[in-house]
Amino acid sequence: YISLSLIAYGTGIFEIILTTFIVNIRHFLMSTSLNEKVEEDHLLNKLIYSFGITDETFSVVATKEGPAATGFLFGVISVSYSSWVVFSGLGHLIGANLPQTLQDSMGVALYAMFIGLLVPSMKKSVKVVFLAVLGAIFNSIFTIGNLMAQGWAIVTATLLSAIIIESVEVIKRNRSVRHEN
Repeated sequence: YISLSLIAYGTGIFEIILTTFIVNIRHFLMSTSLNEKVEEDHLLNKLIYSFGITDETFSVVATKEGPAATGFLFGVISVSYSSWVVFSGLGHLIGANLPQTLQDSMGVALYAMFIGLLVPSMKKSVKVVFLAVLGAIFNSIFTIGNLMAQGWAIVTATLLSAIIIESVEVIKRNRSVRHEN
């Protein structure tokens, strides 16, 4: 979706590749996080269920109490994938018959889904709240102020927010270590 939006804005190929890489690098982070949460298993099983790791499946598995069994992962991924296939088809059939004004307004649904995925993390971590708010502020400043193209605004806002939040975390940890000594 991001690549298509960037193409529509006339963004250059380098920006599209970099943005797509940065947005999708989260899959490395999600996989690493889930690897610590799931039970020990054969590499082949891990390779199979890694195919199904999405933002939604990660959110469900990550918020599960205790370790996640292989069967649980396969169950979550199977339900998620089959729901996606079935309801994409139904959505196309139903959506194609909606009035054009309603079809045009459906673009908000993707943003609503990401907000729905973000809220549970925000409830558990103040750090995530600050990261989301800071990213939104930077992106707004960059795009509304016409400081950079929308593609670069997203990339820059994401990186800048992550760097600032992590720098604050490192400074806080270093101060607490010095006070303990």
